[in-house]
Parts: sequence; C-alpha cells; structure tokens
Amino acid sequence: MRPRRVPERMCVGCKTMRPKRELLRVVRSPEGEVFLDPTGKKSGRGAYVCPSLACLEEALKKGRLKQALEVNIGDEVAEELRRAISRQDGR
Repeated sequence: MRPRRVPERMCVGCKTMRPKRELLRVVRSPEGEVFLDPTGKKSGRGAYVCPSLACLEEALKKGRLKQALEVNIGDEVAEELRRAISRQDGR
C-alpha cells in the first residue's frame, strides 16, 4: 500500500512549499469580499500564507496577495488579517 500524498501549497509571502494544513488560506469571495478561511473550504479564489506576520507583510508589501486574489487589499482587510495571524500565534 502506498502512503497518502500530502497536498502542498506555496506561501505567497516567502514562496516556500509547505503542506496545505500548515498554511492559512485567504479567500476572495465571488462578491469580492476578502477574508481568512480557517476551514480551507469556502468558495472563491484562494491564496495561501504562512501563519507568521513576516510572510503576511511580505505578501502585502510586494503586492503578491493582491496579485493572487486579483483584487486590491484595503487597509482594514490587511489589519484584520494581521489580527487573525496574531491570534493564531497566541494559541
């Protein structure tokens, strides 16, 4: 019996490949709303970021998150993502 293949995704911040479960998924819904998807199953265009503020800041600064989601990331959305990652670090 072959071992199960673990799905991997690339972080848009640091560009490293990691198992999908270790990354946070940011989604642009069909309505254009951008939010964090903790389940990884919401419909919409998704991008993956390591659960660290450094990777999120890199993705925002270089415009990679904007490019991956094909939508402008507003300041309030960026701040919401920062708070969500900070809460994850506190667990």
